[in-house]
Amino acid sequence: MDTKISTATTSPPTRNDLGSPPKNSSFSPMHDTPTTHINPSEATLGRHLARRLVQIGVNDVFSVPGDFNLTLLDHLIAEPGLNLVGCCNELNAGYAADGYARSRGVGACVVTFTVGGLSVINAIAGAYSENLPIICIVGGPNSNDYGTNRVLHHTIGLPDFSQELRCFQTVTCFQAVVNNLEGAHELIDTAISTALKESKPVYISVGCNLAAIPHPTFSREPVPFSLSPKLSNKMGLEAAVEATAEFLNKAVKPVMIGGPKMRVAKACEAFVELADACGYPISVMPSAKGMVPEHHPHFIGTYWGAVSTSFCAEIVESADAYLFAGPIFNDYSSVGYSLLLKKEKAIILQPDRVVIANGPTFGCVLMKDFLQALAKRIKHNTTAFENYYRIYVPEGIPPKSAPEEPLRVNVLFQHIQNMLSGDTAVIAETGDSWFNCQKLNLPKGCGYEFQMQYGSIGWSVGATLGYAQADKNKRVIACIGDGSFQVTAQDVSTMLRWGQNPIIFLINNGGYTIEVEIHDGPYNVIKNWNYTALVDAIHNGEGKCWTTKVRCEEDLVEAIKTALGDKKDCLCFIEVICHKDDTSKELLEWGSRVSAANSRPPNPQ
Repeated sequence: MDTKISTATTSPPTRNDLGSPPKNSSFSPMHDTPTTHINPSEATLGRHLARRLVQIGVNDVFSVPGDFNLTLLDHLIAEPGLNLVGCCNELNAGYAADGYARSRGVGACVVTFTVGGLSVINAIAGAYSENLPIICIVGGPNSNDYGTNRVLHHTIGLPDFSQELRCFQTVTCFQAVVNNLEGAHELIDTAISTALKESKPVYISVGCNLAAIPHPTFSREPVPFSLSPKLSNKMGLEAAVEATAEFLNKAVKPVMIGGPKMRVAKACEAFVELADACGYPISVMPSAKGMVPEHHPHFIGTYWGAVSTSFCAEIVESADAYLFAGPIFNDYSSVGYSLLLKKEKAIILQPDRVVIANGPTFGCVLMKDFLQALAKRIKHNTTAFENYYRIYVPEGIPPKSAPEEPLRVNVLFQHIQNMLSGDTAVIAETGDSWFNCQKLNLPKGCGYEFQMQYGSIGWSVGATLGYAQADKNKRVIACIGDGSFQVTAQDVSTMLRWGQNPIIFLINNGGYTIEVEIHDGPYNVIKNWNYTALVDAIHNGEGKCWTTKVRCEEDLVEAIKTALGDKKDCLCFIEVICHKDDTSKELLEWGSRVSAANSRPPNPQ
């Protein structure tokens, strides 16, 4: 992890192929264009940073003002093509930048020194875990205060300005503290280019007295980024493909499973290319849902061990060879370490490495290159898919509700399924929505996002704001539990302020249901709110908003009809009243297994 403070001594990066951005992205590589002179009054650090953000595809920056960043915000606002989206708190600004990056390929947020930085850091940590490039900008202390023994406000009362920097070093891939103008251009450019190359967040602190000062290094339009492309070692690639083809071509019933690291490897299309060539059944790990087209003829669902899509785990775990592209095997994705997989049957692809069974390992081999090359060497084999087709029985339909019967969650998601199209995107909050949304069949072009590795409750409110701001052509459908909503509810107001029209299903079952199924206790019960009244109060007659409560299927049908019809241009908030014990069967199974893993006794010393 690199840290650059003040003037940088390294040369700026050279050529880059930014390649394909994360899924659903409209972000595209930069091309060389003639530079133009800039009016001296605009040749400032703040405007240079703003121009860089627009250049890399960021048109909206999520911010919370504070005295250390106010002048910088003035210069960001002044840049054509850059909107400043004011959020209710820094955590939501970070979550919004996360959601924006999932759609656009890169996001940005601006907060103030320490009190803002330490508030946003949880969201930045989540983005780091998901390999999302976010430019986290902090308005820092006056440059004259560095090296003095002064105590500043917004700190812990010590003459040490490095606390925030040290915290960010663990959750960003590059940190730049800009406290003089001479090195500012290089530092900012190095930070942004590193975020794009590494697909991770970066931290930029800008002295509060520097943003408005003209400097000769900012007198021209910034030359577009040209980052060196990552390349596979040709001999390693050939050897890895040859060994893998031999391994898979000997197998009787091989399968393919896509993992979340396909996003950072920019290998989603290459995965489908191999699937088309080999004829294997394809599935995804839960955190990779949406990265593989579910309308593919050989798609068999989500592989999640004991809580997989019906008949998917049976095919994967009975295979004599499985290729995992970009997996993350943690306690959640492995259902408490209970997957029935054998290392000697597995080929594991990481973004730049191939591991075949118990060996050998091939480094410096990019996943995208590997999958494309393997597609030309693999034998067509549909045995495992034919087995799946023979045993497959369609999912049952929930029993029809009696008139005015209290609404069941499985009925709710049956209706949400019918709402999906290529013009929608699903945001699934941590909790039972993980499991219910996993069972949705995504039509071609339908977006899908959730945060499984970090699993921060409340993430989806900010992420909905950011995703909707990034892609105004998709209507976002967010599924959020009441416990999670209570953490971050305020930024529904920002959605209204910016004219967004998501449909938010607030699932009110009186507590932290996912925690209940892992380990229950009185701490999992929360104070019930009148959620529709809260959103009505936030609305306060400004913007377009419609709220309703539903308690039975008849109410739900009418609510969805209204949301898709007369209120299609409104933010639609639908509070769904459910029984506290109405959970998916997958959560019940998953919760018991995770509980068992969490409660393992210590090994004898």
